[in-house]
Amino acid sequence: MPPKINYFIAIFLSIVIFIFNEPTLAVNNPSLLPKEKTPVIDLAKTLSPKQKLALEEDLNSFEIKSGWKIKYLSQFDSIPGVAIKDFWDLDDTTLLVIADPRGGNLLNFNVGEALFAFMPRLFWVELQTRYGNQYYVKDHGEDGSVLEAINSVKVCLERGGCKVVPGIPKEQYIWTLCTSILGGLVAGFAAAPRKEDQIISIGFLALLSPLWGMLFGIFGLAPIISRTNEFLPLFKNSLAFTAAAITGYLLSQTVFSRYEKPKKN
Repeated sequence: MPPKINYFIAIFLSIVIFIFNEPTLAVNNPSLLPKEKTPVIDLAKTLSPKQKLALEEDLNSFEIKSGWKIKYLSQFDSIPGVAIKDFWDLDDTTLLVIADPRGGNLLNFNVGEALFAFMPRLFWVELQTRYGNQYYVKDHGEDGSVLEAINSVKVCLERGGCKVVPGIPKEQYIWTLCTSILGGLVAGFAAAPRKEDQIISIGFLALLSPLWGMLFGIFGLAPIISRTNEFLPLFKNSLAFTAAAITGYLLSQTVFSRYEKPKKN
């Protein structure tokens, strides 16, 4: 195997291990823990007092209603370490959300084994990269990043599980729109008549259907359908596909005409 491939595999495995490894390591500092029981310990002050109180009430209510435990810890210079395990009684039904502004990605997760039956490991990787990246944090703040990530987990648990993170970010939607347009252009050019008495070339349209079908269906619609119930993005992408197909069809008539018109005497 080429050295570059080995290098990238090593980086990928390191990232996965870092994401799902115990974030507390061997540190043990129980003095940082509050005396009262609370699902939120905000040492890095990522939340306002009002947000902290609202999140505490929300997570306590969610635990009583669903049985799933979601705990939030933000840390900066000092960390409580392994003391957090006994304080929160972390088990297989617990999700520990950790925010640390010192890293390249704000968010980290300690996921109980029972949660993997409802959200696979790739879900947690996507959750971290979507809401914890520096650009999202810059636009929405650390509080927005944390609250959106927790809300996504709650939504999935209430649904009975998710394979992907709910909702579609702006960057991903733009990608689906671009692939829909490209798929439409391919379909339009493929449908262009190859004979004088043709209106649509059904044969070429069917021949290239795996290409434009993949661009429009798999890359243009599937990511939206799997992440949101909203109709508007589907309508926009379908409209873009149709407009691009008509454009491709008309361009093929003027630029890449496949037949010669009969000459007048």
